[in-house]
Amino acid sequence: MQGCAPVRIAVVGGGAAGILAAIAASYKGADVTIIEKNNRIGKKILATGNGRCNLTNINLSTANYHGENPWFAGSALVKFDAQKTIDFFERLGVAHKVEEEGKVFPVSNQASSVLDVLRYELGKAGVKTLCESAVSNIKKEDGGFIITFQSGGEFKADRVILAAGGKAAPGLGSNGSGFTLARKLGHNIVEPFPALVQLKLAATFLKQIQGVKFDGDAEIIVNNSTLQKASGEILFTEYGASGPPVLSLSRKAGECLRDRKTAWLKLTLINTCSREQLERYLASRFSQGPEKDLVFSFVGYINKRLIPVMLKEAGVEDIKKPASLVTAWERGQILDLLQDWRFQITGTTSWPAAQVTAGGVSVSEINGETMESNIVSKLYFAGEVIDIDGDCGGYNLQWAWSSGFLAGECAASE
Repeated sequence: MQGCAPVRIAVVGGGAAGILAAIAASYKGADVTIIEKNNRIGKKILATGNGRCNLTNINLSTANYHGENPWFAGSALVKFDAQKTIDFFERLGVAHKVEEEGKVFPVSNQASSVLDVLRYELGKAGVKTLCESAVSNIKKEDGGFIITFQSGGEFKADRVILAAGGKAAPGLGSNGSGFTLARKLGHNIVEPFPALVQLKLAATFLKQIQGVKFDGDAEIIVNNSTLQKASGEILFTEYGASGPPVLSLSRKAGECLRDRKTAWLKLTLINTCSREQLERYLASRFSQGPEKDLVFSFVGYINKRLIPVMLKEAGVEDIKKPASLVTAWERGQILDLLQDWRFQITGTTSWPAAQVTAGGVSVSEINGETMESNIVSKLYFAGEVIDIDGDCGGYNLQWAWSSGFLAGECAASE
């Protein structure tokens, strides 16, 4: 028992999860200090939602989460769900609005306003912050913890909440240090890899079409079976592909690459009609301008820079011959590429480009009802350091808010 003295809690990491953990613990009367290696807390919050801060998503479900056991996220998401998140920020002064696909943003369209109210609430609650304080070690001793700083010195706490993030966006402070600290405390780490990130593809012509965008479908294919599919604006880059659908699929692609599976990205450039309808349309288009060369026959239908590449990949040797001379085989090959163009996935772009980390502290070693370690008593986890990651669209911030709030409340409870 602590007697009349409040429980002293150290929150290692001042990102979204750490801030919510600190606020929740302070509401329970704890003496809370955030320990942050950056020169200020909440830097990554400022970058979320393209600077607008996608607070949450009203379509929240455990189906939007991934990891070795995605259902682990359920308790935290129920106890601090999307509506509670909206109510929490409304109380702090952040008016909200709901946009397409259930995404929730501040009416101000400023991530900085979200961080401002959180910092104000921390001050109001009496939470202390130690910035520019990188942690080198956390040691359990005499019923509490001794936290050692890289620069020297120590900090003692009754309980610790490890919310040090993952490895995505290292420029904002996520350098994987939380994984190192967790390992030293006896925890296992599910191998991390970048998620919500661009894909690298095996193709020699990508520089010719970099910057080309189209609305279509993207699928991850392994052994001719579709593992995941997404639709929307897809962008070709000099190294592969990007755009919201590709980012959504990147987690599954990274998982396949980690498991050494050969994975393909299937692109459907024309997804508004069946193959039979497309075949009739192209036949009509060619017959209306039989004298036009084949390249020009597609102008006005697909991106001009894509046409010669697509035709050459379809096996058409003379792409400038009249449309009337296109063979049935060539037409079939063109149809294939327009609705089933496959690229072998060779990798993803690296951590600086990733929005979130897949992998992390194994959830089998954490109590999902409290976020407390099953290995080290009075040690709690929150946010991206855990092997839980969400889809694009506010789900990762919601996990940070939910896991942080639950960890803070439980760590402060006697």
